[in-house]
Amino acid sequence: MKRLVPLLICVAALSAGSAAAAPPELRLGIQQALLVRGGTETSANWAGYAVTHRKPFASVTGKWVQPAATCADLSSTYSAFWVGLGGFSKSSFAVEQTGTLANCSAGSPYYTAWYELYPKPPVLVRIGVRPGNTFSATVSVSRRTKTVVIRLKNVTTGKLFTKKLRMARPDLESAEWVAEAPSGCDYSGNCSTLPLTNFGTVAFSHATATVQGHRGRISDPVWSATTIELHGDQNDPVHPSQAGANAIPGALGSDGGSFAVTWQPLPPVG
Repeated sequence: MKRLVPLLICVAALSAGSAAAAPPELRLGIQQALLVRGGTETSANWAGYAVTHRKPFASVTGKWVQPAATCADLSSTYSAFWVGLGGFSKSSFAVEQTGTLANCSAGSPYYTAWYELYPKPPVLVRIGVRPGNTFSATVSVSRRTKTVVIRLKNVTTGKLFTKKLRMARPDLESAEWVAEAPSGCDYSGNCSTLPLTNFGTVAFSHATATVQGHRGRISDPVWSATTIELHGDQNDPVHPSQAGANAIPGALGSDGGSFAVTWQPLPPVG
């Protein structure tokens, strides 16, 4: 079973200013690998692709089109879309990532952008996020200088965010492109997957990674690629998930660096 290092998201931001009782602390990145078969992994909270290599990754990049959140009743649901380095292998101790959210609070959609270098807390990025906007993201790391550069651009509006940060121990064992159902944790540290927002379909493209000067797409034979399917069945006797839906990535496009993840309702029981 692989474990992904958690990404904290500010409770105040994700609760969208609700005056209700404080929600549990939200986390991204705690992945539970339920089953690994061939090049496909079943997860309780991740959907997308990850690549691994015996040498450290130096950068990851990708684009996606921000999906719209379909909000039902007065429910609160959560979803995140991001590119990142680290957090996928058994020995993970950190994760460097940036992306956007599509959440529902009391039945109303809201969207925001963020980056994080775990174990430090997340930082919200003030570049407007609207459904249909195209985002481009790059996370690059220098082991020599122990610096991480975050680049997130709303291609549609032209708004660009860049930040250079110091990080003593970045995790460079993997690169990934993910749609995720966050988890909620109580103050004792007990966590469970939260309901996954119905985001329809999110399309990723221009997905590349770099290892020792070699840049390639997900399908590059230089590294190993894993397809990750999110199966959010709360009735699973071994790994129950409260995601309440599935998210399934399609096959890679002919360019080797594009794919789509589609939200799916759980099949009826029985």
